[in-house]
Amino acid sequence: MRVVLSNSSKVPLYEQIKEQIGAAILGGDLGEGDALPSVRALARDLRISVITTTRAYTELAAEGFIATVPGKGAFVQPLDRELVREQRVRQVEAGLQTALDAAGPAGLGRDDLVEMLDTLIQAEQHESVEQ
Repeated sequence: MRVVLSNSSKVPLYEQIKEQIGAAILGGDLGEGDALPSVRALARDLRISVITTTRAYTELAAEGFIATVPGKGAFVQPLDRELVREQRVRQVEAGLQTALDAAGPAGLGRDDLVEMLDTLIQAEQHESVEQ
């Protein structure tokens, strides 16, 4: 597992870690029972505070992605289908918010955005039919 941090991002470092590990779990790169690096090892590798990595792991545990076992480490939990769906909905909402933020300055209104979304959906459906 590789975590890449951006100090120039507006997203806090702990959130970047949490998002990347969560994405690796949702994407299947990390499976049920896989061990994560220790908090100290990850902090050392990323050259950040142990407090930052601890916060990321704490939030991942609170969201049901991982379980921490004192003296043993942190491990990927079995995925809950509802949790997976909720996380993916959040990702879609974040993407839509990014699109909305870009649309305003570009002078794009609701109708323009709906048309663009319809076009993207049709292209996606066309691609899946071809496969």
